[in-house]
Order: sequence, then C-alpha cells, then structure tokens
Amino acid sequence: MHDQKGAVRRRGLGDNARFLMSLMSTPHLTGAVAPSGRALARAMAAAAGPPAEGLVIELGPGTGPVTRALLDGGLDRRRLVMVEYNPDFCRVLQDRYAGARVIEGDAYDLPRTLAEYAGERVSAFVSSLPLLNRPEREREKLLRDAFALMGADGVFVQFTYGPLSPIPHEICEGRYSAHRGRPIWANLPPARVWSYRLDPPAPRADMRRRREDRA
Repeated sequence: MHDQKGAVRRRGLGDNARFLMSLMSTPHLTGAVAPSGRALARAMAAAAGPPAEGLVIELGPGTGPVTRALLDGGLDRRRLVMVEYNPDFCRVLQDRYAGARVIEGDAYDLPRTLAEYAGERVSAFVSSLPLLNRPEREREKLLRDAFALMGADGVFVQFTYGPLSPIPHEICEGRYSAHRGRPIWANLPPARVWSYRLDPPAPRADMRRRREDRA
C-alpha cells in the first residue's frame, strides 16, 4: 500500500522535482539538478544528424527532453531505444513515448544491456550521462562499446557543462575525431555538445612511416 501511494506521489511530481530527488538519492548517476533545456536538447538532436537508417540509442534520457527533440526532428519512435537506470524515469518515458523502447539498465555495460540488439544497425548514440562522474577507463570503454555496435559511420553525441571534452584527448588521439559545438548560453547551466566519430584508417604509407619513426 505504501509503495503504491509512493508511486502515485512520484507520478505527480514535476520533472525538476524528479531530477532533484534523483540527484539527492544517487548523485553519482544524476549529473544535473534539472532536465536539459530546449536549446540544449535541440542541439543534441541536430548533432545526431538527420534521421538515417538504423536505431538511435539514447543513454540517460531522464524525463525525455532530448527524446522529444529527436522525435520532433523526424525520428520514427520505433527506431528509438532509451537506456535509463532510474526506474521512476523509465515509467515516465514509457508513459510519454509509447512506441519507443525503454530499457531499464546500465549504460556503462552496453554489451549486456543491449544484447537483444546485437547485429542490428545502429546509426547514433545520444548521451546525457554524467561522464565526468566516472573514471576515464569507464568513459573509454563506453565509447569503444558504442562504436562496436555502430561501426564506422556512427556518431556518439554527448553534452557537458565544462569547457573540455568529456572524453580526454589521450583517449581520442588516433582513434576518434571530436567536434565541439558552440556554448549554449540559454541552458542552465551553460553547456556544450560534443560529437565523436571514428577516425578513418590511416593509409598504408602513413602507417609504414609511423613504424619507421618509432624504430
């Protein structure tokens, strides 16, 4: 009975209150005190590019502001898969975005969490995860696992409140190209959107030159 009353109270909460409660209970998993603003959500959807073939996987959607921007941009909700750790947020997403798929699971363990989608084409990951709360090795693994699912044409989109790339330069060097978007001053706090893509394979001549330089 108490659980049922608690669920009713949670459903009546506004999104800002939900985020604040989540931050208080799991500060290492919630990276903001409020959902992303519309300007940031639109910038993330734009960075993911126009709807292409394959799935778009959203990591840490929260209450769904970026989800809404993706759908408003023309993405078919049947191609959208959301990975959310917070069960209360999962219920909100299921209510708001019927037809899209919601997985309650760990975004930092993509091979297990997305096992049922192995072999399906994935065109983009759009992440609102608080990456700076995690060790560098976990951020590196997240990006590696995401591109293992996407392949060479995929894009990994991530926002951050800091001025630097949430994926350190030494991780990206020689493996990923990183594009930094303009500051989004309309968001509170101001944020940037970063896009990561796989570097093309180095030509054989360049590889041979590098080997010679190291010799």
